[in-house]
Amino acid sequence: MSGESASAIQKGLGDLLDFIDWSGVECLNQNSTHSLLNAIKQGYREDDGLHLESDADEQLLLYIPFTQVVKLYSIVIKGPEDEGPKTVKLFSNKEHMGFSNVNDFPPSDVANLSQENLKGKPVLLKYVKFQNVRSLTIFIEDNQSGSEITKVQKIVLNGTTVETTDMKGLKKIEDH
Repeated sequence: MSGESASAIQKGLGDLLDFIDWSGVECLNQNSTHSLLNAIKQGYREDDGLHLESDADEQLLLYIPFTQVVKLYSIVIKGPEDEGPKTVKLFSNKEHMGFSNVNDFPPSDVANLSQENLKGKPVLLKYVKFQNVRSLTIFIEDNQSGSEITKVQKIVLNGTTVETTDMKGLKKIEDH
């Protein structure tokens, strides 16, 4: 066990899959027969025959909301050697982004994926930029070979939940 994974376990970090708000997940420019769920949903993402694939060109824009506030530590994006993602821009808490305005906002972090990353090596994020994340937008700008189709086999978001106070559970103190 490497020191990195040992420290991740100590911090209580894990796969944030259970905290994704599936009703709000979106992906722009996905091939209808090779959708985002193939790369992100438990069971599907472990099947090498299933993947997310771009449709009209190489770009993909993913929006992943969470059911509660999370801290994001790292991301795993697996893909094939040639058609796997290359430049990935991550945006914390940016809603309603489209291809027309994605370059209008500075990304919270940018990852240039290596072959090791495409095989499953996590990309460590700028942790300070991902402390109170309610949603994550992932813009896959291009792929390794410059071809028209980008394929993503698996996406894993590693982090932890943020302990927050449930305001609805608080009782009002009445003046007497």
